[in-house]
Amino acid sequence: MTNPIKISNNLKNLENDQKREEEIMRDVLLLLENLIYREEITVKLILNCLYEIGSVNLINQRFQSQTLKGTLRLMSNLPKPVFRIIAWRWFKKNCPRLIAKWLQGQIAFKVVEKSKTPVIVENQAPTLNSLPQSQYQIQEVKLLRSQVKVLTGVLVSIITIFGGSFIWLSYSLERSHLQTVEELQTQVKTLEASINKR
Repeated sequence: MTNPIKISNNLKNLENDQKREEEIMRDVLLLLENLIYREEITVKLILNCLYEIGSVNLINQRFQSQTLKGTLRLMSNLPKPVFRIIAWRWFKKNCPRLIAKWLQGQIAFKVVEKSKTPVIVENQAPTLNSLPQSQYQIQEVKLLRSQVKVLTGVLVSIITIFGGSFIWLSYSLERSHLQTVEELQTQVKTLEASINKR
């Protein structure tokens, strides 16, 4: 029979160890937050690089046309400043906690029991090559429809951006033209007044 005093001592030791681990992990979290704020420029540069790679990979994965890919790659730089702001805020808020949890998981050293029963895979998902011709065509039509939706959205956003830019440019040119005309009229009136005085 086990001694109840030893069990209670073991429980106290486990509780103390757990409290100590929580305190240390809070310290690790604070250190990670401090590191992120200190290295803000480095983190932003990393996010920049990830955006570049991610946008190119997404365009390559979704679209087949080379000319469309080139256009989309050029356009992918437009939302980059917005992405930077949103990504930085998300990173500051979530990453220290996520990194701390990941590090804690790395040092947990939990024993994983290996299963001795063989794994039997049933009902594997069919690939596009193993589908019958009609289902393959349906999948292809769905893929094309999704690409058309994306292209329509891209086209609408391009038209909106260029339309807004054109309106702004025409407004600013008209305004500067009116200011120039008013300045010239003022100068003409000043010259006329000076000529009339003579």
